[in-house]
Amino acid sequence: MTPDQRADAGLLTEIDHVAIAVRDLEAAISYYADTFGATVSHRERIESDGVEEALIRVADSYIQLLTPTTPDSPVARYLERKGEGIHHVGYRVADCGAALQAVRDAGGQLIDQTPRPGSRGTTVAFVHPKAAFGTLIELVQE
Repeated sequence: MTPDQRADAGLLTEIDHVAIAVRDLEAAISYYADTFGATVSHRERIESDGVEEALIRVADSYIQLLTPTTPDSPVARYLERKGEGIHHVGYRVADCGAALQAVRDAGGQLIDQTPRPGSRGTTVAFVHPKAAFGTLIELVQE
């Protein structure tokens, strides 16, 4: 995508990842490997969010498999309420702070009031699903 095409898309430049909440990370990794021949390109434990992730690259984006590492993490609560499945969509942005401010200026409901460190060295912030037609949105700056 050229810089001009990115500018045409507004603040969102690409889909960074689709996050899937799972109870058994190893089983989910095996499923993607056995079914699709997919391999994990990055794996990380994010203590601040109480999750472990495995990222599977698909073109320029990822499938993010998430499992809770603590019983009170947001992903653990999600699994209790809704079961396994799509947890959120991550969109790449050029400037996470500017994108977060644009959501705030538009009257959007935020989870994160300021950007914070994410996995693989990114900067992230979450937009509440009540403000985004039922979808939890993660803004991701690489």
